[in-house]
Amino acid sequence: MKKKKILLDLDGTIIDSSKGIFASLNYAMKEMNRNPLDLKTLKSFIGPPLVESFIKTGMTEEEAKEAVDHYRTLYKKEGMYQVRPYADIEEVLTQLAQNHELLIATSKPEFFAVKIIDHLNYTKFFDGIYGADLEGIRSDKKAVIHDTLKAEKVEDLSTVVMIGDRAHDITGAKENKIDSIGVLYGFGDKDELIQAGAQKVVNKPIELLEVFQ
Repeated sequence: MKKKKILLDLDGTIIDSSKGIFASLNYAMKEMNRNPLDLKTLKSFIGPPLVESFIKTGMTEEEAKEAVDHYRTLYKKEGMYQVRPYADIEEVLTQLAQNHELLIATSKPEFFAVKIIDHLNYTKFFDGIYGADLEGIRSDKKAVIHDTLKAEKVEDLSTVVMIGDRAHDITGAKENKIDSIGVLYGFGDKDELIQAGAQKVVNKPIELLEVFQ
């Protein structure tokens, strides 16, 4: 297969980061004098920009930004290191990196993404790590992918594919006119990914190797 630039989401695609994220979210809710979030709502936070998700719980934009500050207080301290790579993902990255160029494209702030990838000793697999900024100016996946393509000076969009577990990964890819693959082992579901327009859907990380043979 022709060499590809493979953009990978982080949370729900490479790592199960739910433990640290959920703890940090409910810490923020407590600091905002709100009730803890149920599991379904907690899961909905993984992927989209945090401010957007806090607003959906009934907060004003100003309150949501304050909640994000509280979230990051605990997340910086311990939450970001409470991650577990998915089964076989290290083997998948090892093999894909031999024939393709791998890049992280995440809605998580780039500051955190770099530290997590380094913590896992996965930096060697990636030619670049791109994420949101801490100010929330570049926060949605469309913007992250756009800036990734720009930074990498991509001219031929047919050589690029986005892999992610949520609808915003797929729609962000579509809005940047690149192909996408949805993964079902993360935090999204098949209907969500298909409706968003994923060209392919895989059940397990190891199946990604078949896609790029």
